[in-house]
Order: sequence, then C-alpha cells, then structure tokens
Amino acid sequence: MQPLDATFGKIRDISTAAVLDDGSPVLVLDIADLLVSIDKLLSEGRLHPLPHPSGTTGSARTRRILVVDDSLTVREMERKLLLSHGFEVSVAVDGMDGWNAVRVGNFDLVITDVDMPRMDGIELVTLIKKDSRLHNLPVMIVSYKDRPEDRSRGVTAGADYYLTKGSFHDETLLEAVFDLIGGPGA
Repeated sequence: MQPLDATFGKIRDISTAAVLDDGSPVLVLDIADLLVSIDKLLSEGRLHPLPHPSGTTGSARTRRILVVDDSLTVREMERKLLLSHGFEVSVAVDGMDGWNAVRVGNFDLVITDVDMPRMDGIELVTLIKKDSRLHNLPVMIVSYKDRPEDRSRGVTAGADYYLTKGSFHDETLLEAVFDLIGGPGA
C-alpha cells in the first residue's frame, strides 16, 4: 500500500492505494472518514435505500425452508413439493447437518424428522428454541411416530407443528407451511 500522491490532496473517504498482484489498482477506504460522511448524509436526509435488484423492495423475498430428514425419498418429496409452490428449499441429511445449516442460514421455517443419526429432531428443535437468535424460528416435525407421547415430546421441545408421515398428503404439509409462514413471497 502506498499513500496517495500529494498532488491529489485529501480524497474524502480514501486513505491509501494499492496495486494487486494482477496489476489492478485499488483504493483503500478510510473507515473513520467514511463514517463521518455517512453521518453527514444521514443528518441532511440525503442517504436513501437503494432499490432491490429485481426492481421490488426486499420485503417480497422468497421464503426459505430447511428440510431435515435422513430419508432421501422423504427429503426429496418434501423439497420438490415446496419448490413447486414457490419456496426456496435447502436440505440437511440429519440433525447435526440441520443444526449447522440453521445457524449460518437465514430460514423462515425448519421441517424436521425425529429419528435421525448423529442428532435427532427433538434435540434439533430444542437447540433452535433455546438459541436466543433462533428461538422465534418456526419448526415443524414430520415423523412416522404417531403416539401421543411422541407428539408430546415434540411439542415440549418447542415444535410449532407436528405431522405424521403416514397420515398426511401433500396438501396437509402445504397447509401447515402456509399456517406457519404464509406463502412463498409473503
């Protein structure tokens, strides 16, 4: 990095310059100066949000759902169903994979199975609901377990919905998703 030539004088918000390995010049920002400039623009009312690249506001973004299931068949069925209805869908192969994904992703809903290797769905729900950053994230359990005590474990862990795989059709899953987070672009 090199200081800018004195003939340029002080250039607002720029501290130095550098040349990258490929020969491209790069200006290095003066963060303190930049913050002063931003504060000035804010106080004068001259700083406005940029339009969203699609031409719409960011509030109409596509809802993101994380599907966590160790069964490839169930995972793909749920993923395709949700994709076909306009949702953005990511998948995780077990509870641990789901926990890692939910901590770094920005999801609107998690749909999880119960019986999975490494971390089961009940533990995943419990971790999500105990996390101060994630506790408001809706979680739906979709499991083959249909006994009252299984449902009770899911609800006690903090699940917002509990569906059984053997007794629902595509419409049931979609209705539950819409109940929890609304439509894909809501």
